[in-house]
Amino acid sequence: MEEQVSSGNDDAVTEPDRPERGAWPERRLGPVVKRRAQVESSTTDQRLLDTQGPVDWLHEDPWRVMRIQSEFVEGFGALAELGPAISVFGSARTPRDSLEYEAGMRIGRGLVEAGYAVITGGGPGAMEAANRGACEAHGVSVGLGIELPFEQGLNEYVDVGVNFRYFFVRKTMFVKYSQGFVVLPGGFGTMDELFEALTLVQTRKVTRFPIVLFGTAYWQGLRDWLLDSVVAQGKATTRDLGLLHITDDVDEAIALVCKGTP
Repeated sequence: MEEQVSSGNDDAVTEPDRPERGAWPERRLGPVVKRRAQVESSTTDQRLLDTQGPVDWLHEDPWRVMRIQSEFVEGFGALAELGPAISVFGSARTPRDSLEYEAGMRIGRGLVEAGYAVITGGGPGAMEAANRGACEAHGVSVGLGIELPFEQGLNEYVDVGVNFRYFFVRKTMFVKYSQGFVVLPGGFGTMDELFEALTLVQTRKVTRFPIVLFGTAYWQGLRDWLLDSVVAQGKATTRDLGLLHITDDVDEAIALVCKGTP
């Protein structure tokens, strides 16, 4: 073996040959440095914009999770500074020339006069009535729409509108940004929103807040069934029924929901 030649310093060690700086490929990706074979020939933007591959990922759960997250972000961003608000539910099929529509307008107007924004599902019928009352009283009129097979769109009296793909995201917005619910006569969608709220309050998943049913003739039968069947068979308690208050008086409905005492 050949002996290494010292330059007079016993500790000196010859270094392996190194290419001069810039002699190998190098790319910086933020804080990451890649060199030699690790360097990709294309940029991140090129790979994003030039690639047209399969689109099955659009219909897979990971992408749906991203869309769900974006809906929460949009909803929170739109409503975070809303202030005190009451949600008004009711049928999209309520005719404009009906007493129910007139009551919805009066409720929307009264809530604004009491210092509240009005939130509805943003559709026609009873929802439009409450939005109209709030809008004409120069209050904040909010509509939280939902994507349906039959397109409805937001009614013309909505000042702040957000459309959702997913019912559960929309329901979260109703509960998170409302201090109470007024429920006008409605169908399955209205019932769904009503019992969602009742369940959350009964199980103390949310702070107790008032739920007022407007229209004795429409709602009394439901309350009687709950008492005679559900409570009678031990499926609920009379205390649970105390979460509901039924009235035909607009002023009473507004007073109850604003006081927070069902």
